[in-house]
Amino acid sequence: MDPISAALIDKALEGLNQRYLFIAQNIANANTPDYRPVRVEFEGALRAAAARGVDAIDAVEPRVVAEAEDAGPMRLDLELAAAAQTASRYRTLVDLMGRQMALHRSVVSGGRS
Repeated sequence: MDPISAALIDKALEGLNQRYLFIAQNIANANTPDYRPVRVEFEGALRAAAARGVDAIDAVEPRVVAEAEDAGPMRLDLELAAAAQTASRYRTLVDLMGRQMALHRSVVSGGRS
């Protein structure tokens, strides 16, 4: 795996983890009056940083944004869907890293298991 791909996956996992934590916070506060859900954004910054190299990728920090007051009431079904989507993306990236590690193990061992 090239250094840029590894750095992208690492940062994406960090962003997805943070997003999942804030979604959990949103769900926990679903019945709290005047609570405004919080979103975590990082994909756009990560995409832009990928063209500039590993140092730019390492500098990307997920952005936490409170939903606008006029966004309407929080919808629990959408929060649950976002949680499922975030977990699925996280699982996919971890699986990708696992496959890459298995490939490296195979190369190092000369194809012997």
